Amino acid sequence: QLQLVESGGGLVQPGGSLTLSCAASGFTFDYYAIGWFRQAPGKEREGVSCISASAGSTNYVDSVKGRFTISRDNAKSTVYLQMDNLKPEDTAVYYCARDIVCYSGYEMKTHEFDLWGQGTQVTVSS
Repeated sequence: QLQLVESGGGLVQPGGSLTLSCAASGFTFDYYAIGWFRQAPGKEREGVSCISASAGSTNYVDSVKGRFTISRDNAKSTVYLQMDNLKPEDTAVYYCARDIVCYSGYEMKTHEFDLWGQGTQVTVSS
């Protein structure tokens, strides 16, 4: 079955950490780049980070640079998003999605990602 499944969301205090996972199935995982998006209530979906198929290239939105780290394990068909020093403004539903490319400076547009997970909620609050 062709799918992406996110996990690892939850409630965390400001300054805390979470690691999100995106598990893929039903396609040749190491042919595709994977991206993470987030959507806060009342806001548009925003590209957060992406990683190329070989993990040779990564990209981050400015607001998370130095705090979030994306990685992938192609043997496990899984992409991770390590989120450190979390802030209340990071609160959102986080989605992973599939694309063909990712590189530094890539402008992540939702319509270019063709397969999406169901999302996982991240809440940063004291």
